[in-house]
Amino acid sequence: MKTSVKTFVLLGIFFLLAGAAYGYLTGFQELAGFPALLAVAAMSLMLAVYLWLVDRSTGAMLPEDREDGEIVEMSGDYGAFSPWSWWPLLLGIGCAIFILALAIDWWIIGLAAPVLVLGLFGLIFEHSRGDHAH
Repeated sequence: MKTSVKTFVLLGIFFLLAGAAYGYLTGFQELAGFPALLAVAAMSLMLAVYLWLVDRSTGAMLPEDREDGEIVEMSGDYGAFSPWSWWPLLLGIGCAIFILALAIDWWIIGLAAPVLVLGLFGLIFEHSRGDHAH
């Protein structure tokens, strides 16, 4: 976990410096790359803070944090996934329509919103109903 925290801190600092340099070189007139680099820096630093807080509260020592850690120690279950689920496809279609709306015109967001909401609710509640209810 400590390795991941250090990696995301370094990435955050790099993208912050790269964003500042990019903004300075373009005279802060180009409004796509400069905010995008700052957003990536902010997301990297948020991940670093989250992982640091998790590490501090759990005290988890991952195999990659130890000198004698082995790859086989990370084997096992990584979660429960639904390979039969069609909800991620609907959610992806909604996201694609939303991005299309950003590229074309804002009124298309009205078409994307119901698809996104339906896909999100379906994904959240798929294990609450039907054959796979818990």
